Order: sequence, then structure tokens, then C-alpha cells
Amino acid sequence: MRIGLYPGCSLTGSSREYKESVVVVAKALGIILEEVPDWNCCGATAAHNLNHELALALPTRILALAEQAGFDKLVIPCAACYSRLTITQDELNNNPELKAKIIAHLGMDFKGTMVIQNAIQFIQDDILPILPAKITKPFDYKVACYYGCLLVRPHGILKFDRPEDPQTMDAVISAIGGTPIEWAFKNECCGAAMSIARTDVVGKLSGNIVKDAVDRGAEAIIVACPMCHSNLDMRRPNINKAMGEKFEQPVIYITQAIGLAIGLSPKELGLQRHFVAVNLPEKKVVETIMEEK
Repeated sequence: MRIGLYPGCSLTGSSREYKESVVVVAKALGIILEEVPDWNCCGATAAHNLNHELALALPTRILALAEQAGFDKLVIPCAACYSRLTITQDELNNNPELKAKIIAHLGMDFKGTMVIQNAIQFIQDDILPILPAKITKPFDYKVACYYGCLLVRPHGILKFDRPEDPQTMDAVISAIGGTPIEWAFKNECCGAAMSIARTDVVGKLSGNIVKDAVDRGAEAIIVACPMCHSNLDMRRPNINKAMGEKFEQPVIYITQAIGLAIGLSPKELGLQRHFVAVNLPEKKVVETIMEEK
């Protein structure tokens, strides 16, 4: 099976460590991800608020390129990109007239049959079955699995996990030796794209998430979305100010947690790029990563 990878803009810039961890973990487990050739921005998060046809054309071109490349499925680690591409494919497949119009705009054929998966779905289908035999250092931490808004919504289109109490990421953490906590904010909004324009709003929304996780004993927060990671990690000073507390618990991508469990180095996984130091308690796996930054 040929598996395509659409990194999107965030994974080549502000969240490059997410792409690094996705690719290196897959490779370590014998899975090769091939990047979509000549890919473009999917339009998130602004295009669908400004021009509906442009918001459809941008993701459609990506999917058309993936089809032309002959991929059996396309892995999209960014939750916003995943949302735009899945919603676009569904909308066009249910509106033949609009589909024909977008295809005419692009001058490209588009079948609309691509299997699209986010990082958690990819892990569930392709990594989890072979993961137990590969674990060398169990990820023995108590963590909060944070899904955010877009990985399981809208459920009618994605049909993935439970929209109000998702469990897939929790199952992955359990499989690598961790303990996922029960908590109240696993799919509440972190503030999303307001990270630049309204850091005060992000501080409050993300602060509620971090505080609940920490109050319930989480030693780290696990994510699978670059925007969620940015708001919970980079905006930690805003969170601390909004909450009147100082939180030092790190935010770790699910693929980074898997990588540590199978013996990959912190540097290979990009953990040195985080703003909040990944100093997990009483463990040697990540003790020197901030010195390598």
C-alpha cells in the first residue's frame, strides 16, 4: 500500500517537529510516507470564511494530486487541514454540479475516492497493530489526551470516534504504557486561530484546558494538532497569566510519545523545539533535550 502524506503549512514551519515525529516513527516501524507532490495550502483557516469556491478548490487540488500520484490513502496530521480536505471531498461528492464546476476551475480530474486519515486514524490502523512488539521504554506517565475541536467533528462526515468522549488516542497511550486520565476538557476549544489576534482569549480557553489536566494529575498533555500544540505550548505565558498560576507540564504530540516508547531519541522527535521544556518527572528519556535546542 502506498500512503501519501500531506503536511500542510504548519508542519513545514511552526510545527516542523510534528512532521519530523510522524515521519521518523512511521519509518522506524517499516512504513514509508510519501509527500504529495507540488502540494498547496488547504486554505485553513481563512479561505472558507471569504470565498466558498476557493475554499473548495484549494483542498480539491491537493486531493487530485494525491489521486494522480496513485496513493491508496492520504495521511493528514494537521487537524485543520484534515477537516478542510474531508469536508471538501464530502461536499463535492454530494453535489455533482458543484464538483464539475470546481474541476473545471482547476483543469484537473478529481474522482473523490481518496481514503483520508488524520494522525490518530493512521496510528490506529497501521501502527497500533505492530506497536506492542516494538516498545523498548514504556511511556509510563499519567497524561491528558487532548483532541480539540476538529479531529472528531463533524461526526456526520468523519464518522470517527465518539464526538463528546473520544477514546482512540487514550487507547494508544495505554498501548505504549501510559495512563490516560479522565477529565472534562478533552475536546474543548483551545482558541484555535485566535492565537495571534486575541492572545487574551487563547490564554483563558487554553488555560482552562491546562488547569483541568493538571488538577487531575496529568504529567503531560498529549495532542495531535499543531494549532492545539501552539496554543497550549507557545502561549503558556498567556495561560499562566490568565490562570494566575505557573504550569510547567509539557505538551507532547502523540507521535512523539510513541517515538519515545520505541526508543527514538528526543532530538529525532523534535522535542527540543518546544517552548515548554519536556522534562518528564523521574525519567531519563528526555533529560537533555533542552540543552540540544
